[in-house]
Amino acid sequence: LQIVAVLYKGGDAATEEPRLLGTIENQLGIRSWVEELGHEFIVTDDKEGPDSVFQKNIVDAEVLITTPFHPAYVTKEIIDKAPNLKICITAGVGSDHVDLNAAVERHIQVLEVSGSNVVSVAEHVIMSILLLVRNFVPAHEMIERGDWQVSDVARNAYDLEGKVVGTIGAGRIGYRVLQRLVPFNTKELIYYDYAALPEEAAKAVGARRVDDLKDFVSQCDVVTVNCPLHEGTRGLVNAELLSHFKKGAWLVNTARGAICDKDAVAAALKSGQLSGYAGDVWNVQPAPKDHVWRTMKNPLGGGNGMVPHYSGTTLDAQARYAAGTKSILENYLANKPQEPQNIIIGIEGYATKAYGQRK
Repeated sequence: LQIVAVLYKGGDAATEEPRLLGTIENQLGIRSWVEELGHEFIVTDDKEGPDSVFQKNIVDAEVLITTPFHPAYVTKEIIDKAPNLKICITAGVGSDHVDLNAAVERHIQVLEVSGSNVVSVAEHVIMSILLLVRNFVPAHEMIERGDWQVSDVARNAYDLEGKVVGTIGAGRIGYRVLQRLVPFNTKELIYYDYAALPEEAAKAVGARRVDDLKDFVSQCDVVTVNCPLHEGTRGLVNAELLSHFKKGAWLVNTARGAICDKDAVAAALKSGQLSGYAGDVWNVQPAPKDHVWRTMKNPLGGGNGMVPHYSGTTLDAQARYAAGTKSILENYLANKPQEPQNIIIGIEGYATKAYGQRK
Protein backbone atom coordinates (compact mmCIF):
# COMPACT_ATOMS: atom_id res chain seq x y z
CA LEU A 1 0.00 0.00 0.00
CA GLN A 2 1.02 3.62 -0.38
CA ILE A 3 1.95 5.76 2.62
CA VAL A 4 2.43 9.52 2.17
CA ALA A 5 4.21 11.55 4.84
CA VAL A 6 4.26 15.36 4.83
CA LEU A 7 7.03 16.55 7.13
CA TYR A 8 9.17 19.68 7.38
CA LYS A 9 12.46 20.30 5.61
CA GLY A 10 15.39 19.96 7.99
CA GLY A 11 18.22 21.03 5.67
CA ASP A 12 21.77 20.87 6.98
CA ALA A 13 20.52 20.67 10.57
CA ALA A 14 18.74 17.37 9.87
CA THR A 15 21.80 15.94 8.13
CA GLU A 16 24.01 16.89 11.06
CA GLU A 17 21.48 15.86 13.74
CA PRO A 18 19.80 12.50 13.00
CA ARG A 19 17.54 12.93 16.05
CA LEU A 20 15.57 15.51 14.04
CA LEU A 21 13.19 12.66 13.21
CA GLY A 22 10.25 14.83 12.16
CA THR A 23 12.03 16.01 8.99
CA ILE A 24 11.91 14.87 5.36
CA GLU A 25 15.56 13.88 5.68
CA ASN A 26 15.15 11.54 8.68
CA GLN A 27 11.57 10.45 7.90
CA LEU A 28 10.52 9.52 11.47
CA GLY A 29 13.17 6.80 11.36
CA ILE A 30 10.73 4.38 9.71
CA ARG A 31 11.63 4.25 6.00
CA SER A 32 13.60 0.98 6.10
CA TRP A 33 10.94 -0.67 8.27
CA VAL A 34 8.09 0.44 5.96
CA GLU A 35 9.93 -0.69 2.83
CA GLU A 36 10.91 -4.03 4.37
CA LEU A 37 7.17 -4.65 4.81
CA GLY A 38 6.78 -4.05 1.07
CA HIS A 39 4.98 -0.71 1.21
CA GLU A 40 5.65 2.43 -0.81
CA PHE A 41 6.74 5.40 1.34
CA ILE A 42 6.55 8.89 -0.18
CA VAL A 43 7.97 11.67 2.01
CA THR A 44 7.74 15.36 1.09
CA ASP A 45 7.46 18.90 2.44
CA ASP A 46 5.78 20.07 -0.79
CA LYS A 47 2.15 20.45 0.24
CA GLU A 48 0.56 23.54 -1.32
CA GLY A 49 -1.53 23.51 -4.49
CA PRO A 50 -2.80 20.84 -6.90
CA ASP A 51 0.67 20.25 -8.40
CA SER A 52 2.32 19.62 -5.02
CA VAL A 53 3.84 16.20 -4.28
CA PHE A 54 1.28 15.84 -1.49
CA GLN A 55 -1.80 16.49 -3.63
CA LYS A 56 -0.54 14.42 -6.57
CA ASN A 57 0.10 11.37 -4.37
CA ILE A 58 -2.85 11.61 -1.98
CA VAL A 59 -4.96 10.28 -4.87
CA ASP A 60 -3.51 6.78 -4.36
CA ALA A 61 -2.54 6.91 -0.68
CA GLU A 62 -4.09 4.65 1.94
CA VAL A 63 -2.17 6.20 4.85
CA LEU A 64 -1.29 9.86 5.40
CA ILE A 65 1.20 10.91 8.07
CA THR A 66 1.65 14.59 8.74
CA THR A 67 2.80 16.90 11.51
CA PRO A 68 1.36 19.97 13.26
CA PHE A 69 4.66 21.78 12.63
CA HIS A 70 4.27 21.65 8.83
CA PRO A 71 0.74 20.36 8.33
CA ALA A 72 -0.78 18.96 5.18
CA TYR A 73 -4.24 20.55 5.24
CA VAL A 74 -6.67 17.71 4.60
CA THR A 75 -9.79 19.53 3.46
CA LYS A 76 -13.02 17.95 2.24
CA GLU A 77 -11.79 18.60 -1.32
CA ILE A 78 -8.58 16.65 -0.62
CA ILE A 79 -10.56 13.80 0.96
CA ASP A 80 -12.82 13.69 -2.11
CA LYS A 81 -9.69 13.28 -4.27
CA ALA A 82 -8.38 10.41 -2.11
CA PRO A 83 -10.65 7.37 -2.59
CA ASN A 84 -8.17 4.95 -0.98
CA LEU A 85 -7.42 7.03 2.12
CA LYS A 86 -8.22 5.05 5.27
CA ILE A 87 -6.18 6.66 8.06
CA CYS A 88 -4.57 10.01 8.88
CA ILE A 89 -1.83 9.90 11.52
CA THR A 90 -0.59 13.05 13.23
CA ALA A 91 3.08 12.78 14.20
CA GLY A 92 2.54 14.88 17.30
CA VAL A 93 -0.57 16.25 18.99
CA GLY A 94 -3.43 18.20 17.40
CA SER A 95 -5.37 17.05 14.34
CA ASP A 96 -7.19 20.25 13.37
CA HIS A 97 -5.42 20.25 9.96
CA VAL A 98 -7.87 17.48 9.00
CA ASP A 99 -11.50 18.29 8.19
CA LEU A 100 -12.73 15.96 10.91
CA ASN A 101 -16.40 16.02 9.89
CA ALA A 102 -15.46 15.07 6.31
CA ALA A 103 -13.26 12.28 7.68
CA VAL A 104 -16.18 10.92 9.73
CA GLU A 105 -18.41 10.93 6.63
CA ARG A 106 -15.82 8.91 4.70
CA HIS A 107 -15.01 6.58 7.65
CA ILE A 108 -11.38 7.72 7.65
CA GLN A 109 -9.66 7.15 10.98
CA VAL A 110 -7.71 10.05 12.52
CA LEU A 111 -5.12 9.30 15.20
CA GLU A 112 -2.42 11.30 16.97
CA VAL A 113 0.38 10.49 19.40
CA SER A 114 -1.41 11.62 22.52
CA GLY A 115 0.86 12.88 25.29
CA SER A 116 3.99 12.77 23.13
CA ASN A 117 4.82 16.43 23.55
CA VAL A 118 2.67 17.67 26.44
CA VAL A 119 5.65 18.30 28.73
CA SER A 120 7.56 19.99 25.91
CA VAL A 121 4.70 22.42 25.25
CA ALA A 122 3.98 23.05 28.94
CA GLU A 123 7.62 24.01 29.49
CA HIS A 124 7.44 26.37 26.51
CA VAL A 125 4.35 28.01 28.02
CA ILE A 126 6.19 28.71 31.29
CA MET A 127 9.16 30.13 29.38
CA SER A 128 6.85 32.34 27.29
CA ILE A 129 5.01 33.65 30.35
CA LEU A 130 8.30 34.55 32.02
CA LEU A 131 9.84 36.21 28.99
CA LEU A 132 6.75 38.44 28.63
CA VAL A 133 6.30 39.27 32.30
CA ARG A 134 10.04 39.93 32.79
CA ASN A 135 10.26 41.92 29.51
CA PHE A 136 13.14 39.69 28.43
CA VAL A 137 13.16 40.13 24.63
CA PRO A 138 13.67 43.95 24.59
CA ALA A 139 16.32 43.57 27.30
CA HIS A 140 18.24 41.05 25.22
CA GLU A 141 17.85 43.12 22.04
CA MET A 142 19.28 46.11 23.95
CA ILE A 143 22.40 44.09 24.78
CA GLU A 144 22.79 42.94 21.17
CA ARG A 145 22.61 46.60 20.02
CA GLY A 146 25.40 47.54 22.40
CA ASP A 147 23.09 49.71 24.54
CA TRP A 148 22.62 49.76 28.32
CA GLN A 149 19.61 51.60 29.71
CA VAL A 150 18.18 49.56 32.59
CA SER A 151 15.19 51.84 33.11
CA ASP A 152 13.95 51.32 29.54
CA VAL A 153 13.38 47.60 30.20
CA ALA A 154 12.68 47.67 33.94
CA ARG A 155 9.75 50.06 33.38
CA ASN A 156 7.74 47.14 31.98
CA ALA A 157 9.21 44.19 33.92
CA TYR A 158 7.29 42.47 36.71
CA ASP A 159 7.39 39.43 38.99
CA LEU A 160 5.15 36.47 38.23
CA GLU A 161 4.61 36.02 41.97
CA GLY A 162 1.36 37.57 43.12
CA LYS A 163 -0.28 37.51 39.68
CA VAL A 164 -3.46 35.72 38.64
CA VAL A 165 -2.72 33.19 35.88
CA GLY A 166 -5.45 31.39 33.98
CA THR A 167 -5.53 28.66 31.35
CA ILE A 168 -8.16 28.25 28.65
CA GLY A 169 -8.21 24.46 28.62
CA ALA A 170 -7.04 22.28 31.50
CA GLY A 171 -6.38 19.02 29.67
CA ARG A 172 -3.07 17.23 29.34
CA ILE A 173 -1.09 20.40 28.55
CA GLY A 174 -3.14 22.96 30.47
CA TYR A 175 -2.97 20.91 33.66
CA ARG A 176 0.80 20.49 33.34
CA VAL A 177 1.09 24.26 32.96
CA LEU A 178 -0.85 24.69 36.22
CA GLN A 179 1.42 22.17 37.95
CA ARG A 180 4.52 24.06 36.83
CA LEU A 181 3.09 27.39 38.00
CA VAL A 182 2.54 26.22 41.59
CA PRO A 183 6.10 27.03 42.81
CA PHE A 184 5.84 30.63 41.54
CA ASN A 185 3.48 31.54 44.39
CA THR A 186 0.96 33.24 42.12
CA LYS A 187 -2.00 35.05 43.66
CA GLU A 188 -4.35 32.49 42.12
CA LEU A 189 -4.50 29.86 39.40
CA ILE A 190 -7.80 29.64 37.52
CA TYR A 191 -9.05 27.69 34.51
CA TYR A 192 -11.84 27.73 31.92
CA ASP A 193 -12.83 24.36 30.46
CA TYR A 194 -16.04 22.61 29.41
CA ALA A 195 -15.09 19.79 31.81
CA ALA A 196 -14.25 20.38 35.46
CA LEU A 197 -10.99 18.90 36.70
CA PRO A 198 -11.38 15.95 39.08
CA GLU A 199 -11.60 17.33 42.61
CA GLU A 200 -8.25 15.86 43.68
CA ALA A 201 -6.48 17.21 40.57
CA ALA A 202 -7.87 20.73 41.11
CA LYS A 203 -6.94 20.59 44.79
CA ALA A 204 -3.37 19.46 43.99
CA VAL A 205 -2.68 22.66 42.06
CA GLY A 206 -5.11 24.91 43.94
CA ALA A 207 -6.95 25.85 40.73
CA ARG A 208 -10.43 27.39 40.64
CA ARG A 209 -12.76 26.89 37.69
CA VAL A 210 -14.52 29.91 36.14
CA ASP A 211 -17.58 29.09 34.02
CA ASP A 212 -17.88 32.31 32.00
CA LEU A 213 -15.06 33.15 29.58
CA LYS A 214 -15.42 36.93 29.80
CA ASP A 215 -15.47 36.74 33.58
CA PHE A 216 -12.45 34.44 33.43
CA VAL A 217 -10.24 36.72 31.29
CA SER A 218 -11.22 39.80 33.31
CA GLN A 219 -9.61 38.23 36.39
CA CYS A 220 -6.31 37.21 34.77
CA ASP A 221 -2.98 39.00 34.62
CA VAL A 222 -1.76 36.19 32.36
CA VAL A 223 -3.92 34.08 30.04
CA THR A 224 -2.51 30.93 28.42
CA VAL A 225 -4.40 29.09 25.67
CA ASN A 226 -4.20 25.29 25.89
CA CYS A 227 -7.26 23.96 24.06
CA PRO A 228 -7.69 22.24 20.67
CA LEU A 229 -8.82 24.13 17.57
CA HIS A 230 -12.31 23.26 16.34
CA GLU A 231 -15.44 25.09 15.22
CA GLY A 232 -16.14 26.21 18.78
CA THR A 233 -12.68 27.68 19.45
CA ARG A 234 -11.73 29.19 16.07
CA GLY A 235 -11.46 32.94 16.60
CA LEU A 236 -12.35 32.51 20.28
CA VAL A 237 -9.94 35.26 21.36
CA ASN A 238 -11.31 38.09 19.24
CA ALA A 239 -11.58 41.87 19.64
CA GLU A 240 -14.71 41.55 21.76
CA LEU A 241 -13.14 39.09 24.21
CA LEU A 242 -9.87 41.06 24.30
CA SER A 243 -11.86 44.10 25.45
CA HIS A 244 -12.72 42.15 28.62
CA PHE A 245 -9.06 41.40 29.44
CA LYS A 246 -7.39 43.37 32.22
CA LYS A 247 -5.61 46.29 30.58
CA GLY A 248 -1.97 45.32 30.19
CA ALA A 249 -2.50 41.56 30.54
CA TRP A 250 -0.18 39.07 28.89
CA LEU A 251 -1.43 36.38 26.49
CA VAL A 252 0.39 33.15 25.58
CA ASN A 253 -0.87 30.80 22.86
CA THR A 254 0.95 27.55 22.13
CA ALA A 255 -2.28 25.74 21.16
CA ARG A 256 -3.26 26.80 17.63
CA GLY A 257 -2.84 30.20 15.97
CA ALA A 258 -6.39 30.38 14.62
CA ILE A 259 -7.86 30.30 18.15
CA CYS A 260 -6.76 33.96 18.32
CA ASP A 261 -7.84 36.57 15.76
CA LYS A 262 -4.47 37.73 14.40
CA ASP A 263 -5.49 41.31 13.64
CA ALA A 264 -7.37 41.75 16.92
CA VAL A 265 -4.32 40.53 18.86
CA ALA A 266 -1.99 42.87 16.95
CA ALA A 267 -4.33 45.81 17.58
CA ALA A 268 -4.65 44.97 21.29
CA LEU A 269 -0.86 44.81 21.61
CA LYS A 270 -0.36 48.08 19.72
CA SER A 271 -2.91 49.88 21.93
CA GLY A 272 -1.50 48.49 25.18
CA GLN A 273 -4.65 46.51 25.99
CA LEU A 274 -2.23 43.57 25.91
CA SER A 275 1.29 44.10 27.28
CA GLY A 276 2.53 41.05 25.44
CA TYR A 277 1.69 38.12 23.20
CA ALA A 278 3.88 35.03 22.85
CA GLY A 279 3.59 31.64 21.27
CA ASP A 280 4.78 29.45 18.46
CA VAL A 281 1.55 28.71 16.57
CA TRP A 282 0.29 30.65 13.56
CA ASN A 283 -3.01 30.64 11.67
CA VAL A 284 -1.13 29.49 8.55
CA GLN A 285 2.11 27.50 8.71
CA PRO A 286 4.70 28.34 7.55
CA ALA A 287 3.69 31.93 8.40
CA PRO A 288 3.94 34.45 5.54
CA LYS A 289 6.91 36.82 5.77
CA ASP A 290 4.56 39.78 6.19
CA HIS A 291 2.46 38.16 8.97
CA VAL A 292 1.62 40.89 11.47
CA TRP A 293 2.61 38.69 14.43
CA ARG A 294 6.23 38.70 13.27
CA THR A 295 6.72 42.41 13.98
CA MET A 296 3.87 43.62 16.23
CA LYS A 297 4.90 45.51 19.36
CA ASN A 298 3.34 47.16 22.42
CA PRO A 299 3.58 50.97 22.87
CA LEU A 300 6.98 50.57 24.55
CA GLY A 301 8.42 48.60 21.65
CA GLY A 302 8.32 45.14 23.28
CA GLY A 303 5.81 42.46 24.12
CA ASN A 304 6.46 40.12 21.19
CA GLY A 305 7.51 36.57 22.12
CA MET A 306 6.68 34.85 18.82
CA VAL A 307 8.79 31.99 17.46
CA PRO A 308 8.30 29.30 14.77
CA HIS A 309 6.16 26.31 15.72
CA TYR A 310 8.68 24.25 17.67
CA SER A 311 7.49 23.98 21.29
CA GLY A 312 6.30 20.41 20.76
CA THR A 313 9.14 19.29 18.53
CA THR A 314 12.14 19.25 20.85
CA LEU A 315 14.47 16.33 20.23
CA ASP A 316 12.92 14.58 23.24
CA ALA A 317 9.41 15.07 21.82
CA GLN A 318 10.47 13.91 18.35
CA ALA A 319 11.72 10.62 19.76
CA ARG A 320 8.33 10.11 21.45
CA TYR A 321 6.12 11.08 18.52
CA ALA A 322 8.22 9.11 16.01
CA ALA A 323 7.89 5.98 18.18
CA GLY A 324 4.18 6.66 18.64
CA THR A 325 3.61 7.12 14.91
CA LYS A 326 5.32 3.79 14.21
CA SER A 327 3.17 2.11 16.88
CA ILE A 328 -0.08 3.49 15.36
CA LEU A 329 1.04 2.40 11.89
CA GLU A 330 2.03 -1.05 13.18
CA ASN A 331 -1.40 -1.51 14.76
CA TYR A 332 -3.14 -0.38 11.58
CA LEU A 333 -1.12 -2.67 9.29
CA ALA A 334 -1.63 -5.64 11.64
CA ASN A 335 -5.33 -4.82 12.12
CA LYS A 336 -4.80 -4.54 15.89
CA PRO A 337 -6.78 -2.19 18.17
CA GLN A 338 -5.28 1.26 18.70
CA GLU A 339 -4.53 2.77 22.11
CA PRO A 340 -7.79 4.58 23.03
CA GLN A 341 -6.11 7.87 24.02
CA ASN A 342 -4.66 8.23 20.49
CA ILE A 343 -7.99 7.96 18.67
CA ILE A 344 -9.63 11.20 17.52
CA ILE A 345 -11.85 9.49 14.95
CA GLY A 346 -12.22 5.73 15.03
CA ILE A 347 -14.04 3.40 12.68
CA GLU A 348 -17.34 4.34 14.38
CA GLY A 349 -16.74 8.12 14.27
CA TYR A 350 -15.66 10.61 16.94
CA ALA A 351 -13.92 9.00 19.90
CA THR A 352 -13.23 12.19 21.86
CA LYS A 353 -14.95 15.35 23.07
CA ALA A 354 -11.75 17.36 22.68
CA TYR A 355 -12.73 18.71 19.24
CA GLY A 356 -16.14 19.88 20.37
CA GLN A 357 -18.60 17.92 22.51
CA ARG A 358 -19.76 15.47 19.89
CA LYS A 359 -19.48 12.20 21.80
